[in-house]
Amino acid sequence: MEFAEVVRRRRMVRTYQPDRPVPAAVVDRLLAHAVRAPSAGFSQGWEFLVLTEPADRERFWAASSPPEAGEGRWLAGMRTAPLIVVAHSDKDAYLDRYAEPDKGWTDRDESRWPVPYWHVDTGMAALMILLTAVDEGLGACLFGIPPDRTAAYRGAFGVPARLSPVGAITVGYPAPDWRSPSLKRGRREPDRVVHRGRWVTETGDG
Repeated sequence: MEFAEVVRRRRMVRTYQPDRPVPAAVVDRLLAHAVRAPSAGFSQGWEFLVLTEPADRERFWAASSPPEAGEGRWLAGMRTAPLIVVAHSDKDAYLDRYAEPDKGWTDRDESRWPVPYWHVDTGMAALMILLTAVDEGLGACLFGIPPDRTAAYRGAFGVPARLSPVGAITVGYPAPDWRSPSLKRGRREPDRVVHRGRWVTETGDG
């Protein structure tokens, strides 16, 4: 599939064909592409939890879903996914890397970082998975684990304290879905968000 077509087709899919697993070779390609994402200092501070077994996926939903969520349409649809990949960032990998001689910093001071690139880079790795899924004829959806469920998620899967779950990705063959109400907002076109040279006020003055 042409790259432009992959980008055009990418959307969040929330319902899957539950009896059609993602082939192991495709899972491997999703992850192989994820680790091709860029990272500051080539720190590569990301790790991925891959859940394909029904018992593991059920444990994930039990740990990550608030009790009040019930079995609403969103959760019922997402639970049909045959594959879940949780992307985690490793801040220490970046602090350690930039304390090495070739980077010129002599400490691991987090305040040196203008933004937390460990999260940014892991998000880019997640996007590689989303785009690869489209190229493979799959659907996918990225979502966050609620803060009040993070401890339960960590305990359920033994996630090391050094890792932060940035987002979970459901993957599978799409089933009939529904349009998210958020899409009513419309897509912001480039001329609304791109500023060439400088910002200009609505009156046209600098």
